[in-house]
Amino acid sequence: MRLNSLVCLALSTNDYLLNPDLFIKQVQSYDDCLYLLDGRFNQLHRLIIDVVNPINIGTVDNQDLLPNLKYFYFSCNIMRFYNDEIILSLLSRMSNLERLDLYIIFDCQTTFIDGNYLKKNILNSMTKLNEFHFSITSHISNVMKLNLPSKKDIQQTFIHFQTKNIICVDYFPESKKGLCHIYSYPSKMIYYGDITNQFPGGLYEYVRQVSLFDEKPFEHEFLLRIQKSFPLLEILYVKNKKPQNRKQSNDNQQYLSLIQFSSLSELRLNDVHDDYIEEFLFHTKTYLTKNVNLFIEYESLERITHNFTRECTRINCAKVDKLYLCGNDELKCENSLGKYFPIAKIINPRRY
Repeated sequence: MRLNSLVCLALSTNDYLLNPDLFIKQVQSYDDCLYLLDGRFNQLHRLIIDVVNPINIGTVDNQDLLPNLKYFYFSCNIMRFYNDEIILSLLSRMSNLERLDLYIIFDCQTTFIDGNYLKKNILNSMTKLNEFHFSITSHISNVMKLNLPSKKDIQQTFIHFQTKNIICVDYFPESKKGLCHIYSYPSKMIYYGDITNQFPGGLYEYVRQVSLFDEKPFEHEFLLRIQKSFPLLEILYVKNKKPQNRKQSNDNQQYLSLIQFSSLSELRLNDVHDDYIEEFLFHTKTYLTKNVNLFIEYESLERITHNFTRECTRINCAKVDKLYLCGNDELKCENSLGKYFPIAKIINPRRY
């Protein structure tokens, strides 16, 4: 069966006959999205798709037009599209769309997706479109060999857009990669990936999952801005190997503004410098709510907690519900670990 249980339930014949304004929350792959649009539900007015698994695409070939579809929401944060024709061919079947929400990631070869691209390939062919909300991230490798545009260059491609649009452009010299994120604001995206120190701020009330990455350090003030911009954040990934430049001494931590993630349920710190583990585990820097799932390298955790004896990390560690230990390190202080995380289910992949 190609569709997951949620989609199968929503797409029962009776539900469809009673409600042509059908809403679908999640599908397992892009192919599942195409299965929904194979003609069986050609009276569909509204469709919301969130692709949740990075499954290979391209095995389904549907070309039937969808003239009754008025609103299409498509979000795919878990995978990158290497060919823009995959998305454009789908949208070309929806000539009567009145509203389009598009939240996707592309791997590009020579240039970033910009306003000119959106006008030429999407907006010009959708004459009935009244609302267009989007978040499109472009990744490019080997940027040292390319003459890529600046943020100002890309901003110029949006001068005829009626809505406010945000442009973030970053180049990473160590990995020789480039990233461009363009999105309409206010935004209704639920994922915000690859946030760097260039983050422009703002309020994102719909975002539930965030990933942070940079080749420059994240300071405490930056993480405080993240907390304020994403008040309902549930899942946070942090990837940064650079030590902080303005690390506070223990004596000065009392003067820091406390970071508080009131809805955080999953925190991934398994690819970070020790400074960021301190940022989130020191109760003088961050207040964690209970029932947090923590992903972390065992050796780093052992080091930061001083072999599970350090007082300033004890309070937040006691709130961890599930502790996922990453890496290949043997558990040297297993008894102390269990006492330090009194309510946590400890999951060590080396045991399986």
